[in-house]
Amino acid sequence: MSNFLEAILNICSNPITELKSHYSARNKMNNMGDALEMYIQDAFCNSINEKSVEIRSKNINETFSYLGNQNNPPDMILKNGDAIEVKKIQSIGSQIALNSSYPKDKLYNSDSRITESCKNCEEGGWSVKDLIYTIGFTSDDTLKHLWLVYGDCYAAEESIYTRISSKIKSGISEISDVEFQTTNELGRVNKVDPLGITYLRIRGMWGIQNPKNVYSDLYKIPVDSVFSLSALITENKYNSFPVESRLTLESDNSIIVADVNIKDPNNPAELIKTKLITYTQL
Repeated sequence: MSNFLEAILNICSNPITELKSHYSARNKMNNMGDALEMYIQDAFCNSINEKSVEIRSKNINETFSYLGNQNNPPDMILKNGDAIEVKKIQSIGSQIALNSSYPKDKLYNSDSRITESCKNCEEGGWSVKDLIYTIGFTSDDTLKHLWLVYGDCYAAEESIYTRISSKIKSGISEISDVEFQTTNELGRVNKVDPLGITYLRIRGMWGIQNPKNVYSDLYKIPVDSVFSLSALITENKYNSFPVESRLTLESDNSIIVADVNIKDPNNPAELIKTKLITYTQL
């Protein structure tokens, strides 16, 4: 079964930097964001060099229980495994735009922003999934660096963010002479004017700092590299993967697996034991 470590091995063994041309040749694709997402799919289902559309589709079907869309997280879910969210930036220091979806330490089935098909994508159901943020630094045509970070290394627990939304909603609802309507956004105010014909949509636009900045004390992107990868995962999660996957990763001389401590996103006074996995193609 595919997993995070196997995907890293596939990427480091097959670093496709010219993503746009690689995928446009096979899929008539001109969007770099879509090409990055397909590359991540292929990394997890071992199809990076697969030219047969039929075989690739079969591999995807065997690997993923859900593939999402641009408006609802996540972008994909591994069968009985982790959820994956793919983001693209074109400036190395850019912040990560999350739009109406707040940062997630994990993906919860109770999240109103995920679709019913996502909630019911696995037989027997699921309640919570670990979440991988996959962030590609690209030009218009080329992938330069890839960050893979587990949400519980990156974001605080759900209540930290939902309490802000709740406070905003409760404050708006106290405004006199307006009609507040609850939505999947922060809300909607109806009947703003005397005729009652104007409404105001209130939408949160969440963002989070780039892992490059958050973990700058642990890792610097090599300036002279053709392509580089860095991944961060808690030690407990790392050790939950099959021994074979861990040994194969650790025995690859091109990949470095280091023990590092990071600040707990819920309590910076505490440290979390993690693994920093890095790869550089010069």
